[in-house]
Amino acid sequence: MSLQSFDLVLVIGILATLCSTASFAPQAWKIIKTGDTKSLSTPMYAVTVCGFALWLAYGLARTEWPLIVTNATCLGLSAFILVMKILPSAITRRVSQTLNPKS
Repeated sequence: MSLQSFDLVLVIGILATLCSTASFAPQAWKIIKTGDTKSLSTPMYAVTVCGFALWLAYGLARTEWPLIVTNATCLGLSAFILVMKILPSAITRRVSQTLNPKS
């Protein structure tokens, strides 16, 4: 593998990490700001959480830190969203107000 192809692979990996992680941040922040989770799909987030948990296990088994860090971060964000979706709405709003007192 040449240095140029390695650099391209590294850049692709970094961009994939940023996109994967950043994709959950706006949804998590919206929940913190509004306390509203009505429009979210519980099954979709359940499958997503399972997928990130499996990718994390894979990364741990292979001791590949880029997989571990990326999937641990995405697992945390998507699990937060799933938990907020599953909680009763009154508790979700209370958690939201605790995390964002300005709301």
